Amino acid sequence: MAYPSRSCDRCSNERRSSFMKWLCTFLKGQKPGEPNRRRPRVTAGEEEDTLWQPPVRPKNDPPRNDNEELDRAIAESLAEDVKPPKERNHKGDSNDEDLARAIQDSLNMNPYTPYNPYAPSQAQAQPRGHRVCGRCKHEIGHGHYLSCMGIYWHPQCFRCCSCGHPIRETEFTLLGADPYHKLCYKELHHPKCDVCLQFIPTNRSGLIEYRAHPFWGQKYCPLHEQDRTPRCCSCEKMEPRNTKYMSLGDGRSLCMECLGSAVMDTGECQPLYHSIRDYYEGMNMKLDQQIPMLLVERQALNEAMEGESKGPHHMPETRGLCLSEEQTVTSILRRPRIGGNRLLDMRTQPQKLTRRCEVTAILVLYGLPRLLTGSILAHELMHGWLRLKGYRNLNAEVEEGICQVMSYLWLESEILPASSRHAPSSSYASSSSSSYPPTSSKKGGISHTEKKLGEFFMHQIANDTSTAYGDGFRTAYAAVNKYGLRQTLNHIRLTGGFPV
Repeated sequence: MAYPSRSCDRCSNERRSSFMKWLCTFLKGQKPGEPNRRRPRVTAGEEEDTLWQPPVRPKNDPPRNDNEELDRAIAESLAEDVKPPKERNHKGDSNDEDLARAIQDSLNMNPYTPYNPYAPSQAQAQPRGHRVCGRCKHEIGHGHYLSCMGIYWHPQCFRCCSCGHPIRETEFTLLGADPYHKLCYKELHHPKCDVCLQFIPTNRSGLIEYRAHPFWGQKYCPLHEQDRTPRCCSCEKMEPRNTKYMSLGDGRSLCMECLGSAVMDTGECQPLYHSIRDYYEGMNMKLDQQIPMLLVERQALNEAMEGESKGPHHMPETRGLCLSEEQTVTSILRRPRIGGNRLLDMRTQPQKLTRRCEVTAILVLYGLPRLLTGSILAHELMHGWLRLKGYRNLNAEVEEGICQVMSYLWLESEILPASSRHAPSSSYASSSSSSYPPTSSKKGGISHTEKKLGEFFMHQIANDTSTAYGDGFRTAYAAVNKYGLRQTLNHIRLTGGFPV
């Protein structure tokens, strides 16, 4: 009686195994290499557009049975039933595992999910509610936290990045991920005026508006340009209030740094003048005539400029002049004495200038630092050299431009070491391959303060906005750098313009 029971059980197990195999086959889907079968249509909600369209069949292709998948699986199951029991049972032990694996794969497999390139990867995905403190970088749990602009903090971590104290006010400033007290942030980042030493106020639009010096980087309130705050006539700095200035008596003020190297009378300027003449001679540009040089007051220079028919003159203020007309000029005979913040006991002397050649005299404004005085002399001497060498009827841009080049090159020779200088100026003489001649007229070299002044004067020349002095210099300097000073001057003599 037991044998029929075993036989029934075995038949039942075989049928169950066949059914499981069919179910596994059905759940696993199509194998590689099998022909394409119909896939279910996937739609996007209630929209009419579908994510997948079934292929269009030819008209002569007979329609396939909708139950093709099911028929195929049943046929395979029936074929399995006619096999000998040994062939069927050697895989029976793994049927349950295959079924479980197939079900799991069918649940995990979703071949119809649209590709989203912006979706975060599994490695980057974070659990919902995941927050990291912006200060300690530790995860914020289920306790209290603060948030602003997508940044989170523990309450104890919400501290000012300047003073380190907790921020308890309702208003604060956030710089990147760093919070600040409003006053701490203002102290650190709100610009202060270099004149009144107060925070620069906002304008009517709520914006911080200030003036800034292009070279020195000073920031100051716009109102200081109209409230008679003194400005140095040499370096153009506005010093903090209560800083001592020297009044030159003609509306100009001089800061203490510029006063330290200021040239005050004609006799004091003579060594500098002769050193610049030697500079010209070292480049084979010797001045054959002895041109008088006088240091004069502002009023005397303006009067001489009015009597001079040739121009142009650098506005708003002319600091030097190459005279070609006979005039009587009042020069400074002796250095004035300093008393408090004023100059005292200035002795002047009228001097009649007679015309002995194309150039009558060179006048320079007194009270300027040595390097600025020297650059003015180098400029005016070039005017004299051009006139003495027969360069006639040059337009303002050409004549002032080449004179500015000589002023710039002399300043460069004073403040830069020989290895750092350009060498276009030495190429005037065909037989000379030397660099600049030694020109410094101050024993022991120059101080750091004077060097910075020289760099500022070079900056002024290079960035002048006027047509004759600014554009003329830049065009002339480019030509000298490309062709050399000698070829540039020869081209000016022949054509009246710069080589291109």
